[in-house]
Amino acid sequence: MPVIESTRAATRWITRIVPVILVGAVSYATFVVVGRVCSTFLINKRREVGAAIVILVLYFILLLLMIATYLRTVTTVLFDTGVVPLGPQVEERKKTESEARRQGRRGTDFESRLYYDGPDLDPDSPGLEQFYTKDVFICENDGRPKWCSECLNWKADRVHHSSEISRCVFRMDHYCPWVGGMIGENSFKYFVQFTTYTACYCGLVLGATASSLHKQVSEGSPLDAHFIAAIALAAFFGLFTFLMTVTSMRYIFLNMTNVDALSSRSKVYQMAVRAPRGTVSTDKFSVVTYPLPKEDEEEEQRNGRFNGDMGAGNRSGAGPARRDDLATRTFAVLKTEPGENPWDIGIWRNWQTVMGTNIFDWFLPIRKSPCANHDSHESFYPMGHVMADVLARYSLSGVAGKDSDSAGLEMKELGRRGSGNLEGVRIGN
Repeated sequence: MPVIESTRAATRWITRIVPVILVGAVSYATFVVVGRVCSTFLINKRREVGAAIVILVLYFILLLLMIATYLRTVTTVLFDTGVVPLGPQVEERKKTESEARRQGRRGTDFESRLYYDGPDLDPDSPGLEQFYTKDVFICENDGRPKWCSECLNWKADRVHHSSEISRCVFRMDHYCPWVGGMIGENSFKYFVQFTTYTACYCGLVLGATASSLHKQVSEGSPLDAHFIAAIALAAFFGLFTFLMTVTSMRYIFLNMTNVDALSSRSKVYQMAVRAPRGTVSTDKFSVVTYPLPKEDEEEEQRNGRFNGDMGAGNRSGAGPARRDDLATRTFAVLKTEPGENPWDIGIWRNWQTVMGTNIFDWFLPIRKSPCANHDSHESFYPMGHVMADVLARYSLSGVAGKDSDSAGLEMKELGRRGSGNLEGVRIGN
């Protein structure tokens, strides 16, 4: 898989220099704690062997965990960032820019780039099926998913485009030069583990060196300059990583990201929620039916031939294939109130979606967060009480695919209409 790095040269250089700084800081801390504090001061001078052993054991455990989580975070943000695939039109745009460069024009010139003034309006646009096969997804006013004009592809729930890496990222949080890349849903768990272990590591270094310095002052012994330097270093990195850990933990408990938090009090989400067949637009909400109708079908809709159900199975003559009839789904376009977070499913479940359901996953950087799995037919991410509140406000309680029995009856009804030609076709709900 290609490496995902910043598009800015200065940022790339910073991310390459940072590991050198971190290695230098950790090496110096190891020299001070192991060599100066434990060996020279506690063991040789004060004969406090037990205290030295405890410090050394804790030090190397935290050091090992810190290194493991750091390497896991770095490799994930570089090789498994969690980006949305580029749309097929991107290749066409690249070819145009390449041709422009061969002709001596700058590839970034506006005249050399294909311009797309809106989303792909093709009813069979690649990628649309991953949205309307779910019961709920975030959408625009027309019921289509959000579109990225840079990646030229549909944006799933909680996806944001990063100008830093010029790609759309699932659950984008922030760009971190300390770990070399973009923190998203694939790496957020490892990042939290890294900052937590680093804060604990710095706390141990700070405690061991400060305690030893205090003893030197009490004894009237000459002060060790290395103790003072290690205290300053551990205090700086410790405070920084502690604040990052506290902030990240808050986001986990609220099921938010740094991007979500920027507009958490005013953000309004618009959702396409699966509704029963035959649901029609009202003064409160509009409806859209997938698969989207083609141009000739839209003309028939305007002439009133579909009885108000766009794309539904009650058609005559040339319409979509019966296979499409069986897959037809109607969605109501609903809105949340400002500040409502539809993905807040409670502190405990919020924690599990990021950190995992196994206690070993909480502490070890082995498996990805469960939220990175988008295979559920209900939605890209689990939704909580806000979803039920929205349905109640629009008097649509009990829909959104929750009534599996009625959905099954719809499938059977359409199967009977399809007669023998559809015999043996199995439709999953």
